[in-house]
Amino acid sequence: MAKSPGPPVGGTAVSRQAPGSARGRGLFITLEGPDGSGKTSQAARLAATLGAGGVDVVLAREPGGTELGERLRELLLHRDDLVIDPLTDAFLFNAARTQLVAEVIRPALAAGRTVVCARFADSTLAYQGYGAGLDLAILRTLEAIATGALRPDLTILLDLPVEAGLARKRRGRAALTRFESRVDVAFHRRVRDGFLRLARAEPERWRVIDAARPRSTVATEVTVAARSLLEARRGERERV
Repeated sequence: MAKSPGPPVGGTAVSRQAPGSARGRGLFITLEGPDGSGKTSQAARLAATLGAGGVDVVLAREPGGTELGERLRELLLHRDDLVIDPLTDAFLFNAARTQLVAEVIRPALAAGRTVVCARFADSTLAYQGYGAGLDLAILRTLEAIATGALRPDLTILLDLPVEAGLARKRRGRAALTRFESRVDVAFHRRVRDGFLRLARAEPERWRVIDAARPRSTVATEVTVAARSLLEARRGERERV
């Protein structure tokens, strides 16, 4: 039996079901959205719900999920004394992403497990591309190199107005990240618009959910979207 990868640093193996029980490649689900939209908590809630239902789930986050990724996370998000060029940001986020894909995501998918990840490559397009103005073609090239062209099967966009999201962050207990504390509202509006543009360009992959509503309502819709994908994959396997 293939050895199940242990919980990544900053992530969690939610279910202990034997990975060999799933047939074929596992499913890759990402949650995206502007700051304060609830990605981290909704990803954890989704993974727990799916795990309780018997789905073999690995929970991850970006940047992070590996020892290297967590060190880069501290540098990228919590060092207010650093001024980092947007292109340098893109390289560093993709470095953490490369390690996460190699160490956590691809092994889990190869074992037939479902991966739920809070943020992935679309965040770099939204923040460093639409937000900071870097060329999207360059960022997509970096993404393809960093991930080996790995794409999520489903991306759930938790959308809400920028002012509401930033207000949530300031009311919360967690420390503000470098992007939340030092960048103006216009930047965050460009980021939100970028996410919505990405979703409109690939409607077959994205599901847009209004995250301004109660968290329990949002969680229900997130779970429905994920279960729809799982049921569709199950149907495909049964037809083979």
